Amino acid sequence: MTKQTGAEENALPQVLACRNLSKSYHQGNSQLKVLSNVELEVLHGEKLAIVGASGSGKSTLLNLLGGLDTPTSGEVWIGGQNLAKLNVNQRGWLRNSSLGFVYQFHHLLGEFSALENVAMPLLIGKKTVAKARSAAQAMLQEVGLGARLSHKPAQLSGGERQRVAIARALIMRPACVLMDEPTGNLDRATAQSIHALMNKLNQQTGISFVIVTHDPDLASSLDRCLHLQDGQLDESWHEGEHV
Repeated sequence: MTKQTGAEENALPQVLACRNLSKSYHQGNSQLKVLSNVELEVLHGEKLAIVGASGSGKSTLLNLLGGLDTPTSGEVWIGGQNLAKLNVNQRGWLRNSSLGFVYQFHHLLGEFSALENVAMPLLIGKKTVAKARSAAQAMLQEVGLGARLSHKPAQLSGGERQRVAIARALIMRPACVLMDEPTGNLDRATAQSIHALMNKLNQQTGISFVIVTHDPDLASSLDRCLHLQDGQLDESWHEGEHV
């Protein structure tokens, strides 16, 4: 096979992938198999939904893709690097620099302001306080919270807290953001505003999104929708169709 070069090779680089990914848990003397030989490839700028029944393993898959859990077998690749070939520090650095995470519950630190919460990943990454605060302010303005910089999570609405969480996930300009039910606790109008925000940021930055969701409107608005059933992923929707 002829090797691609130049723009052709770099047109749609792979940012995240898994190969033959399986996960089982011990239950007494038996094993519960949650995932079985899952194959997935996420390209630069792609928006991908993962849907399935409760308990089907969607969150487990997301944790494996994010390097937060270890597979029973198979491989996870982030930015072309096999996580299994890296040591703990290397995996942590790759995860923190290449991936962002947003959960159903925002997981903001209640004692810190919105600005401080968003700046935290940069400070952990050894950026100066001035640079971290400046970048966090710009990111919060991007998500429509420029007037809420000093507000703590308890002073923000549910939708505003989720916007702060999204800003925190994007502050390192990762290649891909993994989202677990990001609008699951929001009312319909607020959820739609979050959908619009994710689409805008995707178009502006080229960041890929992998979103676990029960929301058919969100799933049908993305580039691809994969259905997790019986431990395996199946393509269930293509652009122009509906879930």
